[in-house]
Amino acid sequence: MTDCSILSGYWQDRLDVNARSAIFHQWEQLEQSGCIDNFRIAAGEKDGFREGWFFADSDAYKWLDAAARIYATHPNPRLAQMMDEFIALLGRAQSPDGYLYTYNQIHFPGIRWTNLQIEHELYCHGHLIEAGVSHYQATGQTAMLAIARRAADRIVADFWDAGPEQTDGHEEIEIALLRLFEVTDHRPYQEMARRFLERRGRIPRYALHILRQYADMLRRDRLVRRKRQEYLQTHPEHAAFRLAPGNVARTPWNATLRWYINALSGKCFQQHAPLHRQTVPVGHAVRFGYLMAAAAMLARLDGNRSLLPVMEQAWEHMVSRRMYVTGGIGSLPSIEGFGRDYELDPEYAYAETCAAIAGVLWNWEMAQLTGNARYSDLLEWQLYNAVSVGMGLDGTAYFYNNPLASRGRIERRAWFAVPCCPSNLSRTLASLHRFIYSEGLEELQIHQYTGSRWVGKWGEVEMESGLPWDGRVRLRLAPRRPTPFTLSLRMPSWADPIEVRVNGSAQMIPAPPPVSPTASGYDPRLSQWLSLRRTWARGDTVEIAFGMPIVLRRAHPRVRGHRDKVALTRGPLVYCLESVDNPTVDLFRVALSPESLEAVFDADLLGGVVKIVGRGRRGEALTFIPYHLWGNRGPSRMTVWVREK
Repeated sequence: MTDCSILSGYWQDRLDVNARSAIFHQWEQLEQSGCIDNFRIAAGEKDGFREGWFFADSDAYKWLDAAARIYATHPNPRLAQMMDEFIALLGRAQSPDGYLYTYNQIHFPGIRWTNLQIEHELYCHGHLIEAGVSHYQATGQTAMLAIARRAADRIVADFWDAGPEQTDGHEEIEIALLRLFEVTDHRPYQEMARRFLERRGRIPRYALHILRQYADMLRRDRLVRRKRQEYLQTHPEHAAFRLAPGNVARTPWNATLRWYINALSGKCFQQHAPLHRQTVPVGHAVRFGYLMAAAAMLARLDGNRSLLPVMEQAWEHMVSRRMYVTGGIGSLPSIEGFGRDYELDPEYAYAETCAAIAGVLWNWEMAQLTGNARYSDLLEWQLYNAVSVGMGLDGTAYFYNNPLASRGRIERRAWFAVPCCPSNLSRTLASLHRFIYSEGLEELQIHQYTGSRWVGKWGEVEMESGLPWDGRVRLRLAPRRPTPFTLSLRMPSWADPIEVRVNGSAQMIPAPPPVSPTASGYDPRLSQWLSLRRTWARGDTVEIAFGMPIVLRRAHPRVRGHRDKVALTRGPLVYCLESVDNPTVDLFRVALSPESLEAVFDADLLGGVVKIVGRGRRGEALTFIPYHLWGNRGPSRMTVWVREK
């Protein structure tokens, strides 16, 4: 976890907020919502009533996962103590045979692995296992890893020879088992992940299967509600307890009908076809991203690339037809997932923060698997726009879904009834260092341009970067001895022109490949590598100047409602109009005068940003801010797409 250190700049500031503020705020919210008490009740250490959704355990596990990753780079005695105490609690709550799922342990003792498409038992165990892996990698301690292995061994024993109906409705356990295999080299974990992947999409008469599970889930829920009413009769003081409200999303008129169609067909759960036929992204966007990330991980680990063409086709389809200009995915609030081709309404956009995180995981695995620059390009774009937007500047206010237009109903909140995004954000931000460099036998690839230091088998590389505000990057190489290898630099799709100098000598930049238009106007397929082969010596420098013009991106003609509209980008950032900066302007009617646009650094705006200023065709003063920073100053209206005529 520490072969690369982020040293300075934009991302270091975000990581400091994550470590100093966000992780402690999230723990407070988990305590207040009763999530941590659920484990105390399961351990028999506290009287009370279990609160939250049946999958609430996963939110606590993701917090522990995030805390461990943060601790690896920001060691803090208080955080270490919090982790130790929670790990000890998990050990006491876990059944002797490894099972740990408080919903069943408290409400339905003796019942296990039921309604797997809906109730997320395997999903929760997956995040438990991931927390164990991250804590071991960060600290070297084995207490949490032992809890994770007991859970994984239980799953292997119970599901090794199970049928396709015993696959989970929310993919995650596959990623977890593969991560556990990476640190233990215990082959059954890898094999169990492979079996889960291969069993998907093979449940006979799926519509009847999901209807039976849904009916049983409702029956169990009624029993829990009845138990709660009985508990309140003897514990009236508990009646005041309320979970945080759910997230708000604008929903199209046919949302319910489309949810039923997606659920009954199996598409919502990626159960509509075997994995080798899933070449089109469908259903719940987070689940789809986790599924593809797991498939790519498995291919990397076992060397079997038979599914690579499937993943490449699915990625291509997503980027060209089903992705927003921010890199966000999921256009239907009802299923939290994909709509039809070119169905990218900015106001209905769900673009869940967790879906963007799933995209980051998938893109990183594809980058490692194929060596193609396009995946690292989209990873960068999603990090800056579709992921970062989920956390406010102070680390205590969040977005769940991320529309590209809002008329004032969407605002940041401290917590949600389903708080899956905050801790998922924190664990992703705490892992940014692993997305910057990768090392091959005779090649070092620079995937991201972030102020950092990397230590590898040849020596060290130190990078200074002005991104995302300034396109100047400087690399200083310090190999232990003069060493021949290839230094590969990703040429971002958004940069024009690009200048690269090695020890002052200019390098030839390859022309980008021809590509067809995408739905959103952003195209990571334009990215490619500049490979520099030479014998590198201590003191060698590489200086890069990425041109960062203001780009007016236009949607594909088949995207409805976008005619004569543009989205502004500069460098890796998407920009938007927010009513806070434009109080007298009708954001949805003003027509932009493109020739008036200018990028200006404003040290007093949102902690210091490059804003884009310009005028409307009637002379209105306009200020655009980076999209990921909107909503940090209270309720507001916002739009990414602006009229050009």
